[in-house]
Amino acid sequence: MPTVYIETYGCQMNVADTELILGHLGQHGWARVERPESADAILLNTCAIREHAEARVLGRLGDLARHKAARPEVRLGVTGCMAQHLRDTLRARAPHVDLLVGPDGYRHLPALLAAEDPGDPHIGLRLGSDETYADLPVAREPGVRAWVTVMRGCDRFCTFCIVPFVRGRERSLPGPVLIEQVRELARAGVREVVFLGQTVNAYRHDGWDFARLLREAAAIDGILRVRFTSPHPAEMSDAVIDAMADCPAVAPQLHLPVQCGSDRVLARMARDYTVAEYEALVARLRDRVPGIALSTDVIVGFPGEDEEDFAATESLLRRVGYDSAFLFRYSAREGTRAARWEDDVPGPEKQRRLEHLIALQESIAAERNRQWLGAEVEVLVEGPARRPDGWMSGKSPQLKTVVFPGPAEPGSLVTVRVEAATSHTLSGSAAVREVA
Repeated sequence: MPTVYIETYGCQMNVADTELILGHLGQHGWARVERPESADAILLNTCAIREHAEARVLGRLGDLARHKAARPEVRLGVTGCMAQHLRDTLRARAPHVDLLVGPDGYRHLPALLAAEDPGDPHIGLRLGSDETYADLPVAREPGVRAWVTVMRGCDRFCTFCIVPFVRGRERSLPGPVLIEQVRELARAGVREVVFLGQTVNAYRHDGWDFARLLREAAAIDGILRVRFTSPHPAEMSDAVIDAMADCPAVAPQLHLPVQCGSDRVLARMARDYTVAEYEALVARLRDRVPGIALSTDVIVGFPGEDEEDFAATESLLRRVGYDSAFLFRYSAREGTRAARWEDDVPGPEKQRRLEHLIALQESIAAERNRQWLGAEVEVLVEGPARRPDGWMSGKSPQLKTVVFPGPAEPGSLVTVRVEAATSHTLSGSAAVREVA
């Protein structure tokens, strides 16, 4: 039986794609191994969203080349967004790589890995307008949470983002197929599902919309929580908000990327909303889903961003009061519209702005978490906490990490009385232990 070792870089979509790759290869007789030195094939499933991810992958490929030098028959491959994005330069930068397979080429992996001569070198790099992998098995990691990809690709074309060029246009999986996947997960003991898509709330297929998908999944026996990421603010319909409000299993938590607090910069980013429209959406969400926790993405140093634009972003973070935020320096992605513009914010100034927002968000998150002191929260137990010994860790409905003294069974619900809070974690004592 041939063996494969795989490393994953990037977002939850890449994690889900790795599970898809392993399921497909497993169906064709491949077994996963945990160490590259014992593998017949070594794959890096990659991200192309940020420059740092590419640098890490290239460095790792150089390190893994020693296995191919020791055993020339080993196949070394790059899959995912980076393979698609750097298709013309990656082999020159990493000549020891045998195959490149983009996000729409995973179906070809068994044949490419088995062939002495892969033939057409571009077969794994063709974008498929109808490829959803709806018929392929998925080898999901065991646990109480599972990722379910409901759509692939993106039609938004934000000026900073390479995703539409490496993952193709939007296409959604059939609703009945997805609901059966969720039922199978529930039967396997999964208690929380997370629906994934580049613009997940743009999901549409054969009369199904995203609101219907949420409602149907939330009604499945055994599924305690349903989440989704990442939605686009311009696609956040009242029907989806109503589903969040009406279905107890749909978690009161939402990652809602804003990217910037300046209308001028948002227009240059082609985000299709204004700051006022975004804040009105936040108000609707908080009105319909009381206690909802919000997180976001922010880019600093976008081309043309001046001090006034940055101050507007800082002000937005203060007004919204996010529970958490992913904050990044802008880096140009070759192939995007913004990459053709002058990157006119100096690196040190980008770093200053980033560090300022990180400090601000840490204080906001700490204050929001302190509001939970004395409250009782329902925790879906995931497993042992990193520390202290004997404590357990899980997530609240708002996706807060909560630690408490054990023991407790993964997948069970425990009501915890919050006694301490940091910007990242709540901790306390178990008040009630329930059976999920």
